[in-house]
Amino acid sequence: MHRARLRWSVLIVVVFLVAMTASGAKKPDKDPAVFPPDSEPYGRSYSEWAAAFWQWAFALPVEAHPFLDTDPEFNFGRRQTGRVWFWSAPDGPLTRHASVPAGKAIFLTIRDVDCSSLEDDPFFGATEADQRATATFFADHIVDVFCVIDGVPVENLQDYRVQTDQFKFTAPTPWVFNDTGGKGTAVGDGYFLMLSPMAKGHHTIHYGGTFHFDAGEIDVDPVDFPKDITIELNVK
Repeated sequence: MHRARLRWSVLIVVVFLVAMTASGAKKPDKDPAVFPPDSEPYGRSYSEWAAAFWQWAFALPVEAHPFLDTDPEFNFGRRQTGRVWFWSAPDGPLTRHASVPAGKAIFLTIRDVDCSSLEDDPFFGATEADQRATATFFADHIVDVFCVIDGVPVENLQDYRVQTDQFKFTAPTPWVFNDTGGKGTAVGDGYFLMLSPMAKGHHTIHYGGTFHFDAGEIDVDPVDFPKDITIELNVK
């Protein structure tokens, strides 16, 4: 009798452990990994990927630019190449529906800023020192950054603040930040995440952050510039 009970107890434990293992095995398929901030995903540091993002964004035409396009049905694949696709969006609040092929990593811009030699004040900087000082000033005023992927908050987002080296870029005329483009230099600063390729199926990414300025910093009154974006992503 005792042996029968023991066998039954062991069987229950084994079934429970198998079920827990199976449940745990499914989690990585749903929740994408975020590369650590000190890593070099696909051969580049976060700083180098941030500079590459800005070079890509500056080179795009104004029409359907991801900084400006508020169409909920967003063509994520437009002008994307390689294993890593760049993501950015207007401030919102906005929900975008987008698709990405399986196997593509996503470099996600949470909240960021740049200063360049081709923009107008207050984002104009003639020298690297000027550009870095302005980018640092604005990025220092980013608060309340968040990113939730498939219901799971990304932790320690403050560790993902990235400042670039000065980089060169070429912008069309007109371009997203001015009427006249050309060759310029810039420094970028802000929060970025490199997401490893996601499993096929539907994923939801909710992210944002706020530029907050106290009274007198850029206006007589306190002012906030929030960003709130939801991506309904289909990995095909």
